[in-house]
Amino acid sequence: MKVIGIDLGGTNFAVGLVNETGEILDRIEGKTKVQEGPEAVAKRLAEAVVKVRGSADVSAVGVGSPGSVDHKRGVVKFSPNFPGWHDFPLADEIKKYTNLEVFVENDANAYALGENTFGVGKGFEHLVCLTLGTGIGGGVITHGVLLRGSTGIGAELGHMNVIPNGPKCGCGSNGCLEALASATAMKKFVLDGYERHTNSSLFRDKNPDQVTPKDIFEHARSGDQFALSIFNTVTEALAVAIGTLVNIFNPQLVILGGGIANAGDFLLNPVLERSKNYVLPTMLGTYQVKLSQLGKDAGILGAASIVIERKAKG
Repeated sequence: MKVIGIDLGGTNFAVGLVNETGEILDRIEGKTKVQEGPEAVAKRLAEAVVKVRGSADVSAVGVGSPGSVDHKRGVVKFSPNFPGWHDFPLADEIKKYTNLEVFVENDANAYALGENTFGVGKGFEHLVCLTLGTGIGGGVITHGVLLRGSTGIGAELGHMNVIPNGPKCGCGSNGCLEALASATAMKKFVLDGYERHTNSSLFRDKNPDQVTPKDIFEHARSGDQFALSIFNTVTEALAVAIGTLVNIFNPQLVILGGGIANAGDFLLNPVLERSKNYVLPTMLGTYQVKLSQLGKDAGILGAASIVIERKAKG
């Protein structure tokens, strides 16, 4: 069986032809150009699908889309970085140009499916995934089934509260995981703390607005105190979140993916150790925390997994 996966982002998209073992046989990447409107974006995606498909026998198309998604109808209900995408029938629009069956899912949910189908979560029936990037998304699989909630938009794990009355989050609340451990949060910590830490090695060669999460991790590893303070905030927030998720869902595995997870064991080890402080004694030793190994293919493989999941359901 071959399927097509679409990784839809606010700036870029990627479309891949995927076989049943998770091999990406062909791919096309391009600019999303959201400013042109949803219909134009859907047509651009459909054109890429046709090119990638070629003469292959394709069963269906899966799309991992940011925002709130009605997965039953293939409708993007709302996506904050996609102006005008209100109740947009993305599946129908792509199908109109490709004549293929199209399934749409929230991108973080797609990521969880991809890990469960092709990644380090393969073979696990109970897992939680966190995508650590510009924002923080999440997906939960329990008893082998993706948890969607009553209206299909559940598992917004980035918006669990980890510090009451903590930093303001983009969602309007305070102290969300996203406001403490995302790339956006880390950059804000740098800008807010610059005047108090002008001697930090972070600013030796860069202006504050040029500092990246990668820089923060590298300077924290070298012992810079300001970078370490940000690093400790991030790892503590993730530890609280993971402890909470373990207590609620009792997963076998927690997977960390996204750009921030590229920090590797330097991030993973303290998060795993600190999470033990927030886990019930009876839960200790029942779970693992691992880094995603899907890399840049995670979006396409996650989207392809949407098709596999739907087809399995019949």
